[in-house]
Amino acid sequence: MAPGVQPTDPAVASVKVDLVIPVLNEAHVLRASVARVHAFFSEQLPYRWRIVIAENGSTDGTLEVANELCDQWSEVDVVVIDRPGRGRALRSAWTRSDADVVSYTDVDLSTELEALPRLYRAILEDGYDVAVGSRLLPASSTTRSFRRQVISRGYNQILKLALQVGFSDAQTGCKAVSREVVDKLLPLAQDQGWFLDTELLVLAEKLGYRIADLPVVWVEDDDSRVKIVRTAVDDLRGVIRLRRWLRPERLETEPLSRARPSRMRHANSLR
Repeated sequence: MAPGVQPTDPAVASVKVDLVIPVLNEAHVLRASVARVHAFFSEQLPYRWRIVIAENGSTDGTLEVANELCDQWSEVDVVVIDRPGRGRALRSAWTRSDADVVSYTDVDLSTELEALPRLYRAILEDGYDVAVGSRLLPASSTTRSFRRQVISRGYNQILKLALQVGFSDAQTGCKAVSREVVDKLLPLAQDQGWFLDTELLVLAEKLGYRIADLPVVWVEDDDSRVKIVRTAVDDLRGVIRLRRWLRPERLETEPLSRARPSRMRHANSLR
């Protein structure tokens, strides 16, 4: 429980959320980023919380830094995955978690930390199953290079046309999902890399789960290690695979498709 927050509702105090930070060769920034998140959660979250560092095959001493942070704070844990792949890291950390809501953010903290409580409330209080921080809604504020802006917007437009989905931004490194989504939808997703985000969102929407699409403040990290063109090409391959997998006859016979009506929330205010 955060020492700076004193919830009056016992039901709120019993809720647990996990924030996963996937890392691959991020020893230079990990300590500062985890310290920022720890301080923010301590002051802002009324729930029980844990920060999980998903160490993803680093060779630069990232694991040593992660272990030191675990020794420093009881709310920090580490999961070791011996092969690279952000999707593989999230899958491993989320399936091992016992939290009511699991989430992740990129280690560069490009997305404002203030977005995380809004994502958690969307699931815990407003009844959504997935909550996504979006850079592409009218109320969002982004600072990024023109090249990355064009690639991101182009990818999301292709996604909408190819798969007929309603969410606005599949790639932002700031998402939260319910325990039910982890248990029922994550096993259906195949990707082990960057495309897992998109795949999970598409499956959630097509199978009737509720998605909260929320604006965020986002500032590009000049030291980002993401190879944007290669990632975009890999994602497009994933779109083609997913389009083939999501045949109409498959959705009609899939039991999860009748679980609940789908509805999107495009919030224009920062709650």
